[in-house]
Amino acid sequence: MKGAEKIHLLNLIQNACAEGSISYCEYIRLALYAEGCGYYTRDRERVGRTSDRDFYTAESLGKVFARMVATAAEDLLPAGMAEKSTFIEIAAEPGSNLLRQVESHAFAASQVIRHGDPIEANGPVVIFANEWLDALPFHRLIYRGGAWRERGVALTDEGELEDVLLDALTAPVAAIEGRLPAEAEDGYELDLPLATEAALTDLLAQDWTGLLLLFDYGKTWQSLTTDCPGGTARTYYRHKQANELLDEPGEKDITCDVCWDPLADLMRAAALDPVTLESQEAFFVQRAQRAAEAIVTGSGGVFSPERQTLMELIHPAHMGRRFQVLWGIRKG
Repeated sequence: MKGAEKIHLLNLIQNACAEGSISYCEYIRLALYAEGCGYYTRDRERVGRTSDRDFYTAESLGKVFARMVATAAEDLLPAGMAEKSTFIEIAAEPGSNLLRQVESHAFAASQVIRHGDPIEANGPVVIFANEWLDALPFHRLIYRGGAWRERGVALTDEGELEDVLLDALTAPVAAIEGRLPAEAEDGYELDLPLATEAALTDLLAQDWTGLLLLFDYGKTWQSLTTDCPGGTARTYYRHKQANELLDEPGEKDITCDVCWDPLADLMRAAALDPVTLESQEAFFVQRAQRAAEAIVTGSGGVFSPERQTLMELIHPAHMGRRFQVLWGIRKG
């Protein structure tokens, strides 16, 4: 990160805190998406296996992942619909385009939307996103003294960023306060990805039909509120995970686990049917059988890099269980 970009981002955060504490959601929004200096708005390579990248995703596995997704999308749609549909990829990394990695596909056209760009969809489509939702800002709560308190960010007298408790819940959190568990272990931390719900609500309000296909890592509400006492927020930098979100803003990815239940509910309320949440393993094995069988049988019993990559995508010890797929179909 260039010195001028770093100084500009710190000034933006400090100015936001000048009149009092801000929510973690606001801090993360600045750290990730401040124009020209946020983690996702700077022109840099973030994703890949090399030591100078911060993390890698299933899409980093190249044409095998692309073949599996394209096949599943075609087969999930009603017969003949793929040929009429535009394949829209949301939150693609700079220079990345999923369909360019396959030799051929059935879709009428394709469109790529980068991180932070406006999302528009209409007509018959396949809307695909790989780790879009976990890159959105989130709120942070902690159960203290018999009540849920929202955590925030403030400036010390020395101008350093520090973790604080806000005097009151911010409006988005207050709006869903009724969802929060009535009781919890004192000190229980809950990272609350409400921006995912707002983003999905906007997408579902648009005039499109077809398939919505969301790949990400996440948990159920039950799991987030009972099985994760330390929360799920973390940073990634040079393939190392850490938990100090205020360290080097703009240099590190900041993320938390998606909560699947409200997203599935929003899809059902928007007339998508069926709506299905399954592990990445189950999704590819059940929905992309044609592509998987071609990869497995095409190597003739000898070592195959493509077959090895397929195993990494679906094996429970690798990406198969860590990632999930939420998908649904909106009929015309």
